[in-house]
Amino acid sequence: MRALVCAIVAMIGLAAQPVQAQTDRTEGSFWKAVQARCDATAAKPTSEIGQRIASAANEEFSRFGGHEIDSTGRLFHFGLTEAEHEEDDGGDRPARMDHLGWWQVMRYWRALYDSDPTDKIEVRGYRDASSSTQEAQSADVLRTSAADLLRAVDGVADPAIREVLREAALRGAILDTPWSAAFISYVIRQAGAGANAFKFANAHRIYIYDAFATSKAELANEGGDRIYRACPLATTKPRAGDMVCQQREPSLVDASEDSVMERIRSDLAGNSPPSIRRTHCEVVAFIDAPARKLYSIGGNVNQAVTARKLNLRRNMKFSASQKGYCGGPGHWTLPQPPAETPHGPEKCSLNDRKWFVLLQVR
Repeated sequence: MRALVCAIVAMIGLAAQPVQAQTDRTEGSFWKAVQARCDATAAKPTSEIGQRIASAANEEFSRFGGHEIDSTGRLFHFGLTEAEHEEDDGGDRPARMDHLGWWQVMRYWRALYDSDPTDKIEVRGYRDASSSTQEAQSADVLRTSAADLLRAVDGVADPAIREVLREAALRGAILDTPWSAAFISYVIRQAGAGANAFKFANAHRIYIYDAFATSKAELANEGGDRIYRACPLATTKPRAGDMVCQQREPSLVDASEDSVMERIRSDLAGNSPPSIRRTHCEVVAFIDAPARKLYSIGGNVNQAVTARKLNLRRNMKFSASQKGYCGGPGHWTLPQPPAETPHGPEKCSLNDRKWFVLLQVR
């Protein structure tokens, strides 16, 4: 009996091997064909739309006046944030609108939603948190839209108080609603792209998956008018106007770039809902070839529009290692309370992220 079971198991294994081998060959041939297209495009100068996208990102960074992160992953210039006012010095000076962080972020939301965006952004609260004095008390999350709060504010008679309350509601919504994808959508729209070329969205995964779908469609010469295709990050030279993207799925913290990309391709092949949902992308604003550096610009990075300098390898392709030098194990010597986890040097780089795909301007 045991011999019969072993024989059956062996037969199943032999039958499965060709299927697995065929799957591996399919994956390999797909990405090989995609890589060939990516390489051919990377060898050409950046297209006009790519240049406009890079320029729009750089102009918006300058307008916002956000943070700057160097190639070691250290924040060396702290700029304006989403909740701050540049004139916040304790005085009563009038402020220009573009010196209000939250006001600038509202521009991105208004560009994404042509109509009033306040019903698309939410404000969160915690039950009884405004009156509780017990730090260990558990509080349920309360959610409402900025539009709901604005409607409630409209009943306030005093116009000055009403305006302050309206701005407080919008500022709270800006803090509580992730806006990095809205920033990307704003930049692409400023560059002149239409809905036939880019999927404007409030979540990065929507246009990431669309770029993967474009890479697949191109193999049948059906790429259409889409701006971006998905390219392997580590083996494709980036250009201005491209995007570098990271994933933040807790279950995929140890996953390789290739496995994450293949997972997205499998989702599309099976018409499955996106399994890679927590993502973030930044526009490649400039390539400093002599220094082998890439400058990217992203929104809602440490609560600001932020520019960072990233490392390229000698072949001018993206470096998987963006950890930087953090000073060694003895660099951070501040004593920590016993219940706290000590700061480790491996966590000091703001560039050390799970970058996994390059969205390339076609």
